Order: sequence, then C-alpha cells, then structure tokens
Amino acid sequence: MQAQTGSVLDRFRLDGRRALVTGAGRGIGLGAAIALAQAGAAVTLVARTGAEIEAAAAGIRDSGGAADHLVLDVTDLPAMQAAIAERPPYHVLLNNAGTNRTDMFLEVKVQDYDTVMGLNVRAAFFVAQAVARRLVAAGEKGSIINVSSQMGHVGAVRRSVYCASKWAMEGMTKAMAVELAKVGIRVNSLGPTFVETPLANAFLANPDFHAEVLSKIKLGRIGRVDDLIGGILYLASDASSLTTGSALVIDGGWTAD
Repeated sequence: MQAQTGSVLDRFRLDGRRALVTGAGRGIGLGAAIALAQAGAAVTLVARTGAEIEAAAAGIRDSGGAADHLVLDVTDLPAMQAAIAERPPYHVLLNNAGTNRTDMFLEVKVQDYDTVMGLNVRAAFFVAQAVARRLVAAGEKGSIINVSSQMGHVGAVRRSVYCASKWAMEGMTKAMAVELAKVGIRVNSLGPTFVETPLANAFLANPDFHAEVLSKIKLGRIGRVDDLIGGILYLASDASSLTTGSALVIDGGWTAD
C-alpha cells in the first residue's frame, strides 16, 4: 500500500481550480459557492438574478476568496453553451439550478412538467456536457456534481414530476460517469433531504407538511445548507478521487427504510 504524504485535510483543498455553481443566488448554491471559494477555488456564480450573485461574488472577494458572476438562464442552451465555451475550463461543476411544481399526479399540467424537466434534466444535462467538453479540449480532469435529491431514490405524493426529474438525473449521472472516467472526469450526485432554503421553506411553512417531513427524517430535524458542505467539498476535491458514478444521499435517514 502506498503511504500518503501531507495532511489529510490538504486533499480537500481546491487551490488552483476553477468552479462553476449554477443556481448560486441563494440556498444550496450560494452556500456551496462560499465554501468552494474558502477551499481555494476560483468560483463563478451563475443565476438569472444578477443582483444576488453580484453581491455574493463581491462578498467572497471581500473575504479573501476569488469569485466572479455570470448572469445566465441555463435553460437558454445556446447562450449557456457559448458562455462556457468562451471561458477557461471549470474543474468543478455544481450543477445545482433546479425547480419544482407540486400537484397530484392526476392534476399535473403539461406546462409544469415541461418547466421542471426543462431545468432539472435538460439544462442540467447540457451544462454538464458543456463543462466536460471544455475539460476534454484542455486535457484537464474535473469533478461534476449533479445536485439531485432524496426524491431521486423514492416516491412521494405531489412529487411525480420532481421525482421523475431527479430519477432521470441519477441515471444520467451514472452514464456520464461511465463515459467520462477514461478522460479523468468524475461525475457524482448529491441527494439532500428537505433543507432550509427559499424553495423548500415555501412548502415547510405548512404545519402539516412540516410534521410529515419530520416524521420521515430519522434524525428528527430539517436539513441546513451547512449539512451539505462537507459532502460537496468531498465530491469536488481529491478526497474523492476514486469516487464516480455514486449518489451521496444526505437525508437524515429518510431513505434508510
């Protein structure tokens, strides 16, 4: 067995690497962007809302990190592809932009289905492709982290479209990992439970729904963005250099039974 040299914590560092975070204006994306910068990465924050990501990038720089922002709708595939193609390659992608629509299966509208699948699957697929293409062209290695959900492993009432999108993401993650392993690009998914973010809080404000969620989380509390940071840094860094095609589920035990 080959002995490792240096600090174990050094393997979680991202110095000299570039990271792209979609949906970075708030919630998981914002928390991840800050953490990746603290680990040494130069981070580009992407969202449709310029004011949020501009302020967030400025805050990272004020704290000594490296960050810029890119106002972009990732569902506009030509604009997204052009933006990524003209920039230096990103060694880390947090493919985080996503949305949800909640209706009973018999009431799902085609427009809502197309909205969810268009962002959660179609855009995520082609963002990953654009980032991988730049890495391959530059002959560099990288890590793609597709932000999925515990709902990519189970089903739930009023979640038929969301579950469809996240089960699709789990499948494409594995297929990407198989194809890209030979060029040194690792692809994994991150599957959070309900986390206190603006998107989830709109649902959690309902006392009955909040109680139902807590009944399924074995550790007895709603997740926080900070609960995901260790997993994100692990998947982004050399600490996970032998990990690809895997799903890191951070769900407080929801999917354990």
